[in-house]
Amino acid sequence: MARSAIVDRPAPARARRGQHPAIALTVIATTQLMVVLDVTIVNIALPHIATALRLSTTNLSWVINAYALTFGGLLLLGGRIGDIMGRRSTLICGVLLFCLASLLGGLATASWMLLGARALQGIGAAVASPTALALITTNFPEGPARNRAFGVFSSVAGAGGAIGLLAGGMLTSWLSWRWVLFVNVPIGIGIALLAPLYINDSERSPGHFDLPGAITGTGGMVSLVYAFIRASESSWTDDWTLGAFALAVLLLGAFLRIESRSVQPITPLHMFRSRNRSGSYGMMLCLAAALFGIFFFITLFVQDILGFSPLRAGVAFLPISAAIIVAAQISARLQIRIGPKPFMVTGSLLVTGAVAWLTLIDVHTSYLGGVLGPTVMFGFGMGSIFVPILLTAVSGVAAHESGSASGLLNTMQQVGGSLGLSILVTVYGTASRNEAKQQTTQFLAHATAPQAAAFRRTGQLPAPYAAQVLAHGIASAFEMGLAFAVVAALLAIFVIRPRRAAATGPASARQDPPPPTG
Repeated sequence: MARSAIVDRPAPARARRGQHPAIALTVIATTQLMVVLDVTIVNIALPHIATALRLSTTNLSWVINAYALTFGGLLLLGGRIGDIMGRRSTLICGVLLFCLASLLGGLATASWMLLGARALQGIGAAVASPTALALITTNFPEGPARNRAFGVFSSVAGAGGAIGLLAGGMLTSWLSWRWVLFVNVPIGIGIALLAPLYINDSERSPGHFDLPGAITGTGGMVSLVYAFIRASESSWTDDWTLGAFALAVLLLGAFLRIESRSVQPITPLHMFRSRNRSGSYGMMLCLAAALFGIFFFITLFVQDILGFSPLRAGVAFLPISAAIIVAAQISARLQIRIGPKPFMVTGSLLVTGAVAWLTLIDVHTSYLGGVLGPTVMFGFGMGSIFVPILLTAVSGVAAHESGSASGLLNTMQQVGGSLGLSILVTVYGTASRNEAKQQTTQFLAHATAPQAAAFRRTGQLPAPYAAQVLAHGIASAFEMGLAFAVVAALLAIFVIRPRRAAATGPASARQDPPPPTG
Protein backbone atom coordinates (compact mmCIF):
# COMPACT_ATOMS: atom_id res chain seq x y z
CA MET A 1 0.00 0.00 0.00
CA ALA A 2 2.82 2.34 0.95
CA ARG A 3 4.64 1.39 -2.20
CA SER A 4 1.55 2.11 -4.30
CA ALA A 5 1.17 5.54 -2.69
CA ILE A 6 4.77 6.37 -3.45
CA VAL A 7 4.44 5.24 -7.06
CA ASP A 8 1.22 7.17 -7.61
CA ARG A 9 2.49 10.40 -6.08
CA PRO A 10 3.44 12.82 -8.92
CA ALA A 11 6.89 14.31 -9.06
CA PRO A 12 7.16 17.71 -7.32
CA ALA A 13 7.92 19.56 -10.54
CA ARG A 14 5.06 17.86 -12.34
CA ALA A 15 2.66 18.68 -9.53
CA ARG A 16 3.27 22.40 -10.00
CA ARG A 17 2.28 22.38 -13.67
CA GLY A 18 -1.31 23.40 -14.17
CA GLN A 19 -1.71 24.24 -10.48
CA HIS A 20 -0.42 27.81 -10.70
CA PRO A 21 -1.79 29.38 -13.91
CA ALA A 22 -0.84 32.88 -12.74
CA ILE A 23 2.83 31.91 -12.53
CA ALA A 24 2.67 30.12 -15.90
CA LEU A 25 1.14 33.21 -17.52
CA THR A 26 3.74 35.44 -15.88
CA VAL A 27 6.55 33.34 -17.35
CA ILE A 28 4.97 33.35 -20.82
CA ALA A 29 4.16 37.07 -20.77
CA THR A 30 7.64 37.96 -19.47
CA THR A 31 9.15 36.13 -22.43
CA GLN A 32 7.14 38.28 -24.82
CA LEU A 33 7.95 41.40 -22.81
CA MET A 34 11.68 40.70 -23.10
CA VAL A 35 11.44 40.28 -26.87
CA VAL A 36 9.26 43.37 -27.45
CA LEU A 37 11.15 45.53 -24.97
CA ASP A 38 14.45 44.81 -26.71
CA VAL A 39 13.46 46.83 -29.78
CA THR A 40 12.84 50.15 -28.03
CA ILE A 41 15.31 49.74 -25.17
CA VAL A 42 18.18 49.59 -27.67
CA ASN A 43 16.79 52.47 -29.75
CA ILE A 44 17.29 54.95 -26.92
CA ALA A 45 20.92 53.89 -26.52
CA LEU A 46 21.81 54.29 -30.22
CA PRO A 47 23.70 57.63 -29.97
CA HIS A 48 25.85 56.27 -27.12
CA ILE A 49 26.49 53.04 -29.02
CA ALA A 50 27.56 55.06 -32.06
CA THR A 51 30.03 57.06 -29.97
CA ALA A 52 31.44 54.06 -28.11
CA LEU A 53 31.92 51.82 -31.16
CA ARG A 54 32.53 54.61 -33.70
CA LEU A 55 29.59 53.80 -35.93
CA SER A 56 28.36 56.19 -38.60
CA THR A 57 24.64 56.93 -38.76
CA THR A 58 24.18 54.64 -41.76
CA ASN A 59 26.05 51.76 -40.11
CA LEU A 60 24.22 52.42 -36.85
CA SER A 61 21.02 51.24 -38.52
CA TRP A 62 22.48 47.73 -38.54
CA VAL A 63 22.05 47.63 -34.75
CA ILE A 64 18.30 47.61 -35.46
CA ASN A 65 18.35 45.73 -38.75
CA ALA A 66 20.54 42.83 -37.61
CA TYR A 67 17.92 42.00 -34.97
CA ALA A 68 14.85 42.68 -37.09
CA LEU A 69 16.03 40.70 -40.11
CA THR A 70 16.81 37.48 -38.27
CA PHE A 71 13.75 37.86 -36.04
CA GLY A 72 11.37 38.47 -38.93
CA GLY A 73 13.07 36.10 -41.35
CA LEU A 74 13.03 33.14 -38.97
CA LEU A 75 9.79 33.84 -37.06
CA LEU A 76 7.70 31.27 -38.93
CA LEU A 77 10.50 28.69 -38.70
CA GLY A 78 10.61 29.29 -34.94
CA GLY A 79 6.93 28.48 -34.66
CA ARG A 80 7.43 25.32 -36.70
CA ILE A 81 10.30 24.22 -34.44
CA GLY A 82 8.03 24.53 -31.40
CA ASP A 83 5.32 22.43 -33.03
CA ILE A 84 7.73 19.64 -33.97
CA MET A 85 10.17 19.64 -31.04
CA GLY A 86 7.80 20.59 -28.22
CA ARG A 87 6.96 24.17 -27.28
CA ARG A 88 8.26 24.31 -23.71
CA SER A 89 11.74 23.04 -24.52
CA THR A 90 11.83 25.24 -27.62
CA LEU A 91 10.87 28.27 -25.50
CA ILE A 92 13.69 27.55 -23.04
CA CYS A 93 16.26 27.10 -25.84
CA GLY A 94 15.16 30.33 -27.52
CA VAL A 95 15.30 32.31 -24.27
CA LEU A 96 18.74 30.96 -23.34
CA LEU A 97 20.06 31.79 -26.82
CA PHE A 98 18.62 35.29 -26.44
CA CYS A 99 20.36 35.66 -23.06
CA LEU A 100 23.71 34.46 -24.42
CA ALA A 101 23.47 36.91 -27.31
CA SER A 102 22.57 39.73 -24.92
CA LEU A 103 25.61 38.96 -22.79
CA LEU A 104 27.90 38.89 -25.82
CA GLY A 105 26.42 42.15 -27.11
CA GLY A 106 26.93 43.88 -23.78
CA LEU A 107 30.58 42.77 -23.76
CA ALA A 108 31.19 43.88 -27.37
CA THR A 109 34.28 46.00 -27.94
CA ALA A 110 33.89 46.33 -31.72
CA SER A 111 30.96 46.98 -34.00
CA TRP A 112 31.09 43.54 -35.66
CA MET A 113 30.78 41.87 -32.25
CA LEU A 114 27.68 43.88 -31.38
CA LEU A 115 26.03 43.32 -34.76
CA GLY A 116 26.71 39.58 -34.59
CA ALA A 117 25.19 39.46 -31.12
CA ARG A 118 22.13 41.39 -32.29
CA ALA A 119 21.60 38.91 -35.15
CA LEU A 120 21.87 36.06 -32.64
CA GLN A 121 19.35 37.83 -30.42
CA GLY A 122 16.96 37.92 -33.36
CA ILE A 123 17.31 34.16 -33.83
CA GLY A 124 16.56 33.56 -30.15
CA ALA A 125 13.55 35.90 -30.32
CA ALA A 126 12.25 34.16 -33.46
CA VAL A 127 12.28 30.85 -31.58
CA ALA A 128 10.90 32.13 -28.26
CA SER A 129 8.19 34.62 -29.32
CA PRO A 130 5.83 32.43 -31.42
CA THR A 131 6.32 29.55 -28.99
CA ALA A 132 5.31 31.74 -26.04
CA LEU A 133 2.06 32.70 -27.77
CA ALA A 134 1.32 29.07 -28.68
CA LEU A 135 1.90 27.91 -25.09
CA ILE A 136 -1.15 29.91 -23.99
CA THR A 137 -3.36 27.45 -25.88
CA THR A 138 -1.46 24.58 -24.24
CA ASN A 139 -1.77 25.86 -20.67
CA PHE A 140 -5.18 27.55 -20.61
CA PRO A 141 -8.48 25.89 -21.54
CA GLU A 142 -10.63 27.47 -24.21
CA GLY A 143 -13.03 30.02 -22.79
CA PRO A 144 -12.69 32.85 -20.24
CA ALA A 145 -9.34 31.62 -18.88
CA ARG A 146 -7.72 31.60 -22.30
CA ASN A 147 -9.33 34.92 -23.22
CA ARG A 148 -7.90 36.54 -20.08
CA ALA A 149 -4.49 35.05 -20.85
CA PHE A 150 -4.56 36.45 -24.38
CA GLY A 151 -5.62 39.81 -22.94
CA VAL A 152 -2.64 39.88 -20.59
CA PHE A 153 -0.33 38.79 -23.40
CA SER A 154 -1.69 41.56 -25.67
CA SER A 155 -1.29 44.19 -22.95
CA VAL A 156 2.32 43.18 -22.38
CA ALA A 157 2.99 43.36 -26.12
CA GLY A 158 1.50 46.84 -26.26
CA ALA A 159 3.14 48.16 -23.09
CA GLY A 160 6.53 46.61 -23.83
CA GLY A 161 7.51 49.46 -26.11
CA ALA A 162 6.83 52.09 -23.45
CA ILE A 163 8.63 50.09 -20.77
CA GLY A 164 11.62 49.70 -23.09
CA LEU A 165 11.80 53.44 -23.71
CA LEU A 166 11.90 54.25 -20.00
CA ALA A 167 14.20 51.36 -19.10
CA GLY A 168 16.57 52.21 -21.96
CA GLY A 169 16.73 55.83 -20.85
CA MET A 170 17.37 54.97 -17.21
CA LEU A 171 19.97 52.27 -17.88
CA THR A 172 21.87 54.37 -20.42
CA SER A 173 21.79 57.53 -18.28
CA TRP A 174 22.57 55.92 -14.92
CA LEU A 175 24.79 52.98 -15.89
CA SER A 176 25.88 52.41 -19.51
CA TRP A 177 24.46 51.54 -22.90
CA ARG A 178 25.76 48.00 -22.30
CA TRP A 179 23.12 47.45 -19.64
CA VAL A 180 20.29 47.66 -22.16
CA LEU A 181 21.63 44.25 -23.23
CA PHE A 182 22.83 42.90 -19.88
CA VAL A 183 19.38 43.41 -18.37
CA ASN A 184 18.03 40.49 -20.43
CA VAL A 185 20.37 37.96 -18.82
CA PRO A 186 18.83 37.62 -15.32
CA ILE A 187 15.30 37.84 -16.78
CA GLY A 188 16.00 35.05 -19.26
CA ILE A 189 17.65 32.81 -16.66
CA GLY A 190 14.59 33.23 -14.44
CA ILE A 191 12.30 32.22 -17.31
CA ALA A 192 14.45 29.17 -18.11
CA LEU A 193 14.35 28.02 -14.47
CA LEU A 194 10.61 28.52 -13.94
CA ALA A 195 9.32 27.21 -17.30
CA PRO A 196 9.94 23.48 -16.60
CA LEU A 197 8.23 23.82 -13.21
CA TYR A 198 5.04 25.67 -14.12
CA ILE A 199 4.40 25.36 -17.87
CA ASN A 200 2.80 22.33 -19.49
CA ASP A 201 4.47 21.12 -22.66
CA SER A 202 2.68 20.53 -25.96
CA GLU A 203 2.42 17.33 -27.93
CA ARG A 204 4.95 17.03 -30.69
CA SER A 205 3.62 17.18 -34.23
CA PRO A 206 5.13 15.37 -37.22
CA GLY A 207 6.71 17.52 -39.89
CA HIS A 208 9.99 18.88 -41.19
CA PHE A 209 11.92 22.14 -41.09
CA ASP A 210 12.06 24.25 -44.23
CA LEU A 211 15.70 25.24 -43.69
CA PRO A 212 16.42 25.99 -47.39
CA GLY A 213 13.51 28.43 -47.43
CA ALA A 214 14.56 30.07 -44.17
CA ILE A 215 18.20 30.44 -45.28
CA THR A 216 17.48 31.79 -48.78
CA GLY A 217 14.70 34.13 -47.59
CA THR A 218 16.65 35.62 -44.70
CA GLY A 219 19.89 35.72 -46.69
CA GLY A 220 18.18 37.50 -49.56
CA MET A 221 16.74 40.18 -47.29
CA VAL A 222 20.10 40.70 -45.52
CA SER A 223 21.80 41.10 -48.89
CA LEU A 224 19.14 43.56 -50.07
CA VAL A 225 19.43 45.68 -46.91
CA TYR A 226 23.23 45.64 -47.18
CA ALA A 227 22.98 46.79 -50.80
CA PHE A 228 20.92 49.84 -49.87
CA ILE A 229 23.16 50.80 -46.95
CA ARG A 230 26.30 50.27 -49.05
CA ALA A 231 24.81 52.54 -51.73
CA SER A 232 24.30 55.27 -49.14
CA GLU A 233 27.96 55.10 -48.09
CA SER A 234 29.57 54.59 -51.50
CA SER A 235 27.47 54.83 -54.66
CA TRP A 236 24.87 52.94 -56.63
CA THR A 237 27.54 51.84 -59.13
CA ASP A 238 29.92 50.51 -56.47
CA ASP A 239 30.96 46.88 -57.15
CA TRP A 240 29.88 45.73 -53.68
CA THR A 241 26.53 47.48 -54.07
CA LEU A 242 25.80 45.87 -57.42
CA GLY A 243 27.02 42.49 -56.19
CA ALA A 244 24.76 42.65 -53.14
CA PHE A 245 21.74 43.54 -55.27
CA ALA A 246 22.52 40.65 -57.65
CA LEU A 247 22.92 38.21 -54.76
CA ALA A 248 19.62 39.40 -53.26
CA VAL A 249 17.81 38.74 -56.54
CA LEU A 250 19.31 35.24 -56.79
CA LEU A 251 18.53 34.30 -53.19
CA LEU A 252 15.00 35.71 -53.18
CA GLY A 253 14.30 34.04 -56.53
CA ALA A 254 15.50 30.72 -55.09
CA PHE A 255 13.35 31.35 -52.01
CA LEU A 256 10.18 31.76 -54.10
CA ARG A 257 11.01 28.65 -56.10
CA ILE A 258 11.61 26.59 -52.94
CA GLU A 259 8.46 27.79 -51.23
CA SER A 260 6.28 27.12 -54.27
CA ARG A 261 7.45 23.47 -54.35
CA SER A 262 7.77 22.70 -50.64
CA VAL A 263 5.21 20.42 -49.00
CA GLN A 264 5.51 22.36 -45.71
CA PRO A 265 6.84 25.81 -46.72
CA ILE A 266 8.02 28.29 -44.12
CA THR A 267 6.04 30.96 -46.00
CA PRO A 268 2.69 29.68 -47.32
CA LEU A 269 2.51 31.58 -50.62
CA HIS A 270 -1.18 30.74 -51.10
CA MET A 271 -1.89 33.24 -48.32
CA PHE A 272 -1.22 36.01 -50.87
CA ARG A 273 -4.05 34.89 -53.18
CA SER A 274 -6.59 36.84 -51.15
CA ARG A 275 -6.85 40.47 -52.18
CA ASN A 276 -7.59 41.65 -48.66
CA ARG A 277 -4.84 39.58 -47.08
CA SER A 278 -2.24 40.71 -49.62
CA GLY A 279 -3.34 44.29 -49.09
CA SER A 280 -2.97 43.97 -45.31
CA TYR A 281 0.51 42.48 -45.72
CA GLY A 282 1.46 45.31 -48.07
CA MET A 283 0.13 47.89 -45.61
CA MET A 284 2.12 46.38 -42.75
CA LEU A 285 5.26 46.34 -44.90
CA CYS A 286 4.94 50.07 -45.64
CA LEU A 287 3.77 51.16 -42.19
CA ALA A 288 6.60 49.28 -40.50
CA ALA A 289 9.07 51.22 -42.64
CA ALA A 290 7.62 54.47 -41.31
CA LEU A 291 7.49 53.13 -37.73
CA PHE A 292 11.13 51.99 -37.67
CA GLY A 293 12.20 55.23 -39.35
CA ILE A 294 10.47 57.46 -36.81
CA PHE A 295 11.94 55.66 -33.81
CA PHE A 296 15.42 55.61 -35.35
CA PHE A 297 15.65 59.18 -36.61
CA ILE A 298 13.68 60.93 -33.87
CA THR A 299 15.97 59.24 -31.31
CA LEU A 300 18.96 60.81 -33.07
CA PHE A 301 17.20 64.17 -33.44
CA VAL A 302 16.17 64.66 -29.81
CA GLN A 303 19.54 63.54 -28.42
CA ASP A 304 22.03 64.88 -30.97
CA ILE A 305 20.26 68.12 -31.94
CA LEU A 306 17.94 68.96 -29.05
CA GLY A 307 20.48 67.71 -26.51
CA PHE A 308 18.11 65.42 -24.59
CA SER A 309 19.62 62.89 -22.19
CA PRO A 310 18.73 59.22 -22.86
CA LEU A 311 16.23 59.29 -19.98
CA ARG A 312 14.57 62.46 -21.22
CA ALA A 313 14.49 61.01 -24.74
CA GLY A 314 12.73 57.91 -23.40
CA VAL A 315 10.13 60.07 -21.68
CA ALA A 316 9.71 62.09 -24.88
CA PHE A 317 8.62 58.95 -26.71
CA LEU A 318 5.99 57.92 -24.15
CA PRO A 319 3.17 59.94 -25.80
CA ILE A 320 3.57 57.78 -28.93
CA SER A 321 3.17 54.58 -26.94
CA ALA A 322 0.22 56.01 -25.03
CA ALA A 323 -1.48 57.08 -28.27
CA ILE A 324 -0.96 53.61 -29.80
CA ILE A 325 -2.43 51.86 -26.75
CA VAL A 326 -5.47 54.16 -26.48
CA ALA A 327 -6.24 54.03 -30.21
CA ALA A 328 -5.83 50.24 -30.30
CA GLN A 329 -8.31 49.81 -27.45
CA ILE A 330 -10.88 52.07 -29.13
CA SER A 331 -10.39 50.30 -32.45
CA ALA A 332 -10.73 46.84 -30.91
CA ARG A 333 -14.00 47.75 -29.15
CA LEU A 334 -15.64 49.21 -32.26
CA GLN A 335 -14.61 46.60 -34.85
CA ILE A 336 -17.86 44.65 -34.89
CA ARG A 337 -20.02 47.79 -34.96
CA ILE A 338 -18.11 49.77 -37.59
CA GLY A 339 -15.92 47.22 -39.37
CA PRO A 340 -12.17 47.30 -40.05
CA LYS A 341 -11.93 49.47 -43.16
CA PRO A 342 -12.83 52.85 -41.60
CA PHE A 343 -10.07 52.38 -39.03
CA MET A 344 -7.55 51.27 -41.67
CA VAL A 345 -8.30 54.25 -43.89
CA THR A 346 -8.42 56.80 -41.07
CA GLY A 347 -5.32 55.38 -39.41
CA SER A 348 -3.26 55.32 -42.60
CA LEU A 349 -4.29 58.92 -43.39
CA LEU A 350 -3.24 59.99 -39.88
CA VAL A 351 0.11 58.26 -40.37
CA THR A 352 0.54 59.99 -43.73
CA GLY A 353 -0.24 63.40 -42.24
CA ALA A 354 2.13 62.79 -39.34
CA VAL A 355 5.06 61.80 -41.55
CA ALA A 356 4.35 64.76 -43.85
CA TRP A 357 4.55 67.00 -40.77
CA LEU A 358 7.90 65.47 -39.81
CA THR A 359 9.39 66.36 -43.20
CA LEU A 360 9.37 69.98 -41.96
CA ILE A 361 11.98 69.20 -39.27
CA ASP A 362 15.04 71.44 -39.30
CA VAL A 363 17.76 72.52 -36.91
CA HIS A 364 15.44 75.08 -35.27
CA THR A 365 12.60 72.62 -34.55
CA SER A 366 11.72 72.23 -30.88
CA TYR A 367 10.19 69.17 -29.22
CA LEU A 368 6.89 70.85 -28.39
CA GLY A 369 6.75 72.79 -31.64
CA GLY A 370 7.61 70.12 -34.18
CA VAL A 371 8.09 66.66 -32.65
CA LEU A 372 5.35 66.01 -30.07
CA GLY A 373 2.40 66.81 -32.36
CA PRO A 374 3.32 64.62 -35.34
CA THR A 375 4.52 61.71 -33.21
CA VAL A 376 1.28 61.60 -31.19
CA MET A 377 -0.67 61.85 -34.44
CA PHE A 378 1.42 58.97 -35.79
CA GLY A 379 0.72 56.93 -32.65
CA PHE A 380 -3.05 57.36 -32.98
CA GLY A 381 -2.83 56.32 -36.63
CA MET A 382 -0.80 53.19 -35.96
CA GLY A 383 -2.95 52.22 -32.99
CA SER A 384 -6.08 52.50 -35.11
CA ILE A 385 -4.60 50.15 -37.70
CA PHE A 386 -3.04 47.32 -35.66
CA VAL A 387 -6.20 45.41 -34.70
CA PRO A 388 -8.14 45.70 -38.01
CA ILE A 389 -5.08 44.83 -40.07
CA LEU A 390 -4.53 41.68 -37.99
CA LEU A 391 -8.19 40.66 -38.22
CA THR A 392 -8.19 41.26 -41.98
CA ALA A 393 -5.06 39.14 -42.35
CA VAL A 394 -6.63 36.15 -40.59
CA SER A 395 -10.14 36.57 -41.96
CA GLY A 396 -11.29 33.79 -44.26
CA VAL A 397 -8.50 31.34 -43.46
CA ALA A 398 -9.03 27.91 -41.99
CA ALA A 399 -8.67 27.73 -38.22
CA HIS A 400 -5.50 25.62 -38.47
CA GLU A 401 -3.89 28.24 -40.73
CA SER A 402 -4.70 31.35 -38.67
CA GLY A 403 -1.34 31.06 -36.91
CA SER A 404 0.47 31.13 -40.25
CA ALA A 405 -1.58 34.11 -41.44
CA SER A 406 -0.91 36.20 -38.31
CA GLY A 407 2.71 35.02 -38.14
CA LEU A 408 3.25 36.13 -41.72
CA LEU A 409 1.89 39.57 -40.77
CA ASN A 410 4.45 39.82 -37.96
CA THR A 411 7.16 38.74 -40.39
CA MET A 412 6.09 41.50 -42.77
CA GLN A 413 6.38 44.00 -39.93
CA GLN A 414 9.94 43.03 -39.00
CA VAL A 415 11.22 42.55 -42.55
CA GLY A 416 9.37 45.60 -43.87
CA GLY A 417 10.70 47.73 -41.03
CA SER A 418 14.24 46.59 -41.65
CA LEU A 419 14.08 47.00 -45.42
CA GLY A 420 12.29 50.33 -45.09
CA LEU A 421 14.79 51.65 -42.58
CA SER A 422 17.66 50.71 -44.90
CA ILE A 423 16.00 52.68 -47.72
CA LEU A 424 15.41 55.67 -45.43
CA VAL A 425 19.03 55.47 -44.28
CA THR A 426 20.13 55.43 -47.93
CA VAL A 427 18.18 58.62 -48.57
CA TYR A 428 19.58 60.11 -45.36
CA GLY A 429 23.15 59.25 -46.39
CA THR A 430 22.84 60.80 -49.82
CA ALA A 431 21.09 63.95 -48.57
CA SER A 432 23.43 64.50 -45.61
CA ARG A 433 26.48 63.95 -47.80
CA ASN A 434 25.31 66.64 -50.23
CA GLU A 435 24.39 68.98 -47.36
CA ALA A 436 27.78 68.40 -45.76
CA LYS A 437 29.48 69.70 -48.89
CA GLN A 438 27.47 72.93 -48.73
CA GLN A 439 28.03 73.34 -44.99
CA THR A 440 31.76 72.70 -45.41
CA THR A 441 31.98 75.43 -48.03
CA GLN A 442 30.14 77.89 -45.76
CA PHE A 443 32.23 76.94 -42.75
CA LEU A 444 35.57 77.32 -44.52
CA ALA A 445 34.46 80.67 -45.91
CA HIS A 446 34.03 82.05 -42.37
CA ALA A 447 36.44 79.88 -40.33
CA THR A 448 39.57 81.19 -38.68
CA ALA A 449 42.90 79.59 -39.52
CA PRO A 450 42.93 77.40 -36.37
CA GLN A 451 39.33 76.29 -37.01
CA ALA A 452 40.13 75.38 -40.61
CA ALA A 453 43.23 73.47 -39.52
CA ALA A 454 41.23 71.54 -36.91
CA PHE A 455 38.63 70.61 -39.54
CA ARG A 456 41.27 69.34 -41.98
CA ARG A 457 42.79 67.26 -39.19
CA THR A 458 39.57 65.68 -37.90
CA GLY A 459 37.17 66.00 -40.86
CA GLN A 460 34.41 66.97 -38.43
CA LEU A 461 32.32 70.11 -38.78
CA PRO A 462 31.64 72.25 -35.67
CA ALA A 463 28.38 71.48 -33.84
CA PRO A 464 26.09 74.07 -35.51
CA TYR A 465 27.11 72.97 -39.01
CA ALA A 466 26.98 69.26 -38.12
CA ALA A 467 23.50 69.71 -36.66
CA GLN A 468 22.34 71.30 -39.92
CA VAL A 469 23.67 68.27 -41.85
CA LEU A 470 21.91 65.83 -39.51
CA ALA A 471 18.59 67.71 -39.56
CA HIS A 472 18.59 67.98 -43.35
CA GLY A 473 19.34 64.26 -43.71
CA ILE A 474 16.55 63.34 -41.27
CA ALA A 475 13.99 65.55 -43.04
CA SER A 476 14.96 63.97 -46.39
CA ALA A 477 14.58 60.48 -44.91
CA PHE A 478 11.08 61.37 -43.76
CA GLU A 479 10.23 62.43 -47.30
CA MET A 480 10.87 58.82 -48.36
CA GLY A 481 8.92 57.67 -45.30
CA LEU A 482 6.04 59.77 -46.57
CA ALA A 483 6.08 57.78 -49.81
CA PHE A 484 5.71 54.55 -47.81
CA ALA A 485 2.81 56.05 -45.83
CA VAL A 486 1.04 57.17 -49.01
CA VAL A 487 1.29 53.66 -50.48
CA ALA A 488 -0.20 52.23 -47.26
CA ALA A 489 -3.08 54.72 -47.46
CA LEU A 490 -3.75 53.85 -51.11
CA LEU A 491 -3.85 50.15 -50.25
CA ALA A 492 -6.32 50.83 -47.45
CA ILE A 493 -8.58 52.95 -49.67
CA PHE A 494 -8.52 51.09 -53.00
CA VAL A 495 -7.33 47.51 -52.42
CA ILE A 496 -8.69 46.26 -49.11
CA ARG A 497 -12.43 45.56 -49.12
CA PRO A 498 -13.15 43.56 -45.97
CA ARG A 499 -16.63 42.42 -45.09
CA ARG A 500 -18.09 43.49 -41.75
CA ALA A 501 -17.76 39.84 -40.68
CA ALA A 502 -14.00 40.12 -40.98
CA ALA A 503 -14.06 41.95 -37.68
CA THR A 504 -14.44 38.62 -35.91
CA GLY A 505 -11.92 36.62 -37.93
CA PRO A 506 -11.70 32.80 -37.75
CA ALA A 507 -12.62 30.95 -34.60
CA SER A 508 -9.09 30.68 -33.34
CA ALA A 509 -8.50 34.36 -33.83
CA ARG A 510 -11.46 35.65 -31.83
CA GLN A 511 -9.62 35.52 -28.55
CA ASP A 512 -7.97 38.89 -28.48
CA PRO A 513 -4.92 38.11 -30.62
CA PRO A 514 -1.99 40.32 -29.70
CA PRO A 515 -1.15 43.22 -31.99
CA PRO A 516 1.98 43.01 -34.12
CA THR A 517 4.97 44.10 -32.05
CA GLY A 518 7.73 46.46 -32.91
